[in-house]
Amino acid sequence: MLQLQSGRTLGNLLCPIVLLLATSTCALDRQPNADYRARRVALSRKTNGGVVVLFAAAEAEGPNALYGFRQDNNFYYLTGLNEPGAAVLIAPEAASEGEGRPRPYTEILFLPGHNYSQEKWTGPKLGPENPDARKTTGFDHVEILDKLRDELVRLLPSPRATVYSDLPAFRETSASATPLEWLRRANAFPVYVSLEDVKPMLAEMRRVKDAGEVALIRKATDASIAAHLAAMHAMKPGMTEREVAAIVQYEFQKRGCERPAYSPIVGAGANSTVLHYSDDAATIQAGDLVVIDAGGEHSMYATDITRTLPATGKFTPRQREIYNIVLGAQEAAIKAFRAGRSTMGGDGDALYKVAYNYLNTHGKDLHGKPLGQYFIHGLGHFVGLSVHDVGGTTVPLDKGMVFTIEPGVYIPEERLGVRIEDMFYVEQDGSLVRLTAGLPRTSEEVEAAMAGH
Repeated sequence: MLQLQSGRTLGNLLCPIVLLLATSTCALDRQPNADYRARRVALSRKTNGGVVVLFAAAEAEGPNALYGFRQDNNFYYLTGLNEPGAAVLIAPEAASEGEGRPRPYTEILFLPGHNYSQEKWTGPKLGPENPDARKTTGFDHVEILDKLRDELVRLLPSPRATVYSDLPAFRETSASATPLEWLRRANAFPVYVSLEDVKPMLAEMRRVKDAGEVALIRKATDASIAAHLAAMHAMKPGMTEREVAAIVQYEFQKRGCERPAYSPIVGAGANSTVLHYSDDAATIQAGDLVVIDAGGEHSMYATDITRTLPATGKFTPRQREIYNIVLGAQEAAIKAFRAGRSTMGGDGDALYKVAYNYLNTHGKDLHGKPLGQYFIHGLGHFVGLSVHDVGGTTVPLDKGMVFTIEPGVYIPEERLGVRIEDMFYVEQDGSLVRLTAGLPRTSEEVEAAMAGH
């Protein structure tokens, strides 16, 4: 590669052009502005008079820039904006302030001023001076970021006030950590102000998906179904795991996904027994089972799908036996579902227990012992803006929630791992919908798909 002045390479100069073109042609599929505003209003009603200040993710620099910009989940949930360095301030309606004046519901979007030199590299940004900024964002008030400190002080009630923000947990960071420290140094928080974490409130809201969110998850899921089908059609001994991963990523990104929702897992033979195997470096051998755990992210929303394939297109009798037992465990959990049950609750009523009991009463290992000991992970998790979305495994499953059901059996002694993972949504009538219904799931369906039928 040609080396240019000041240590820059030709690739360094071309990358911003590519990024700019990608930014202009691959905008995210946003929900209507009214949906995001409704979430902000709903959050304001949970704060008991407190003020919310939340920050967007910063634009990646240095080695991190290799992976491009991805918005903070909570900021995107409230705004639908993919702009780096922005902030939002939300103050609920209040009957009176310190001098007896009523305070109307107030929300302000703050956008940073232009850094035109940087924008030559990373693309143009929406500025507060843009006459279409309010229409584009759905905010009635759009200001330059420099005014945040003064507006925050103006809106804080007294003599007591609570500011809710994204406070990082111990040994963690957040998009709001550095800006909050700047506000502290700028004396934006008087001594009577207490800082509280907004994440528990947002987690409660994000667990229940609205129709627009479900539609985006469906798009990610449908694109990923097509990607798994492509892997079924292409699979054969002699391919590398990485080649299969590349096919899957190409297919779901071709269908509108911006990126993988997580690092794809393709594990063949002994690697199929490693839960989060990440090398994807081995060559697939005849007789291997291949676990493919991969899903795309569409407009910030994830999906999560796993299928287990025989490398030759036909299961051996033992592989088919274990595969069908895992499928039976999944079916048992699906049939046992009802609103109010959790995936991993400790009350004995969890879906995990149903799947575990099925595995333990169907089939044995080579030593005659039950298979339950080889089910070494949870049965499922919530999916949304993160592939492992907010909400613990003991949370009761209810209307509007999206989650996985994914039993597995992993027997290193036999170089045999099987995981079957599907996406589910709870309808408003409490019924369970399999979002991945279009993807072959039984051993017979998998074999037929691999044969091109």
